[in-house]
Amino acid sequence: MKQLIEDIAKALVDVPEDVVVNSVDGEHATVLELKVAAGDLGKVIGKQGRTARSIRTILGAAGMKLNRRFTLEILE
Repeated sequence: MKQLIEDIAKALVDVPEDVVVNSVDGEHATVLELKVAAGDLGKVIGKQGRTARSIRTILGAAGMKLNRRFTLEILE
């Protein structure tokens, strides 16, 4: 999942070298923390949060198959 989020974010931003994804595992859920360059933050979030919502939807669908809940946090 970490690689999936990293690949999606790198395709969206202007500075793909600054994309960092950290995974924090819990008992039933995993939190994925996404950091991008300050200028690319809007590209990852999208208009009215549509891009971020779409990425979270993909995570939810993939998590159903793995019987695990994934949460995406976009850090500034």
